Amino acid sequence: MTMKFSNLGISKELESLLNKQRIEKPTDIQQRAIPIILKGKDVIAQAQTGTGKTLAFMLPILESINPENTNIQALVITPTRELAIQITKEVKKLISAKDVNILAAYGGQDVKKQLRKLKNNIHMVIATPGRLLDHIRRKSIDLKSVKMLVLDEADQMLEMGFLKDVEKIIHKTSKTRQTMSFSATMPKEIISLSSRYMNKPVKIHIKSKNVTLDKIKQVVIETTERQKQDALCNYIEENRPFMAIIFCRTKRRVKKLNGILKRHGYDSDELHGDLSQAKRNRAMKSFRDLKTQFLVATDVASRGLDIDGITHIFNYDITKDVEGYIHRIGRTGRAGETGVAVTFITPKDKNTLKTIEKGIKAKLERQNS
Repeated sequence: MTMKFSNLGISKELESLLNKQRIEKPTDIQQRAIPIILKGKDVIAQAQTGTGKTLAFMLPILESINPENTNIQALVITPTRELAIQITKEVKKLISAKDVNILAAYGGQDVKKQLRKLKNNIHMVIATPGRLLDHIRRKSIDLKSVKMLVLDEADQMLEMGFLKDVEKIIHKTSKTRQTMSFSATMPKEIISLSSRYMNKPVKIHIKSKNVTLDKIKQVVIETTERQKQDALCNYIEENRPFMAIIFCRTKRRVKKLNGILKRHGYDSDELHGDLSQAKRNRAMKSFRDLKTQFLVATDVASRGLDIDGITHIFNYDITKDVEGYIHRIGRTGRAGETGVAVTFITPKDKNTLKTIEKGIKAKLERQNS
C-alpha cells in the first residue's frame, strides 16, 4: 500500500492541497516526524537538505493551530532571510485549508508594516533571530502563548553565531511548549541546547545515503587560480547550462566574478550579504523568472532555495566542509530532476576534496580544465 499523508494523521483538506502541488507521497523524514509531532512530543530530527524537512514540521503545526485562538501559537526560527521567505512561501500554499494567519519577520523588511500585521490575529510567526528580538524589545510580539517552537537549520544558526539569541527567544516562550529541532548535522552544541530546553525528545536520524546526491552528477575540474575563470567559461560554453548557481567563498569574489561574466555577455546576477533586502529579492525574482541564467552567490544561497530548473551548481571556490558541499549541490537535482555539480579545485584544495569525498563516500570524476 502506498503511504499517504492521511495515513500519518494529516487532514484530507491539507492532503488535497498537497496533491494539487503534485506532492503525493510523504518522504522518509515526513513519515517519521509527523506522527510523533502530532502526539505533542519534542523532536530532534537530522536529515539532509532536500528531504522535505519543512513539511515534516509545518503540516502537524497547521493541524494543531486553533484558528479561533487569536494568540501566536507557533514559532519557527530560521537563520536567514532567504530561508524565512522560502518557508513562508511553502506555508502560504497550505493555509487556505486551515484559515491560519502567518507573519514572516526578517531583516530588511518594513518594520511598521510588520507591526500593522501583528495587530491582525497572527497564529504563526516565521522569523530570523535578530528581527524577532527586535520585536520582543519593542513589545510588539508576545510569545507566552507559543505552544510549538521549531528551530530550523539549527546547525547553521550555530555557525552564524545565533545560539545566544535563540536562547533569549526560548526564554520568552512557555515552558510547556513543544520544541522541535531540524538540522542537516548535529554538532554537540545543538545537542546540548536541545537537552537544556527539550522534554525527553524523540531523536530521528534519516540516514540519507545519497538522498541529495543520487540524481546529481558530480565532477571535479583541476585547474589553477589563474586559469579558473577561463575553466568556468569554457565549461559553460561547452555544456550550455539552462540555469546555474555559482558559489564563491567571499562577497568580494562574487562581485568580481559576476562582473567578469557580464563582460563576457552572460545573463548574470549576484547574491550576497552586502545587498539590501530589496536587491536580494529582485535578484531572486529575476532568477526564478528565468530572466537571469547565472546567479553568483556566497553560501547565503546554499540553504532555503528551492527553485525548479537549476541544472548546474558550480563550486567556483570549494566549500570548507562536507555539510557545506552537500547543501550547495542540493540546489540542483530537486523534485525528481537530475542535476550536475562542478567543483573547481586548485592544488591547495586537494586535501579539502579528499575530506569531502570521504564524507560523501564517493570518488568524484576528475576532468582537466
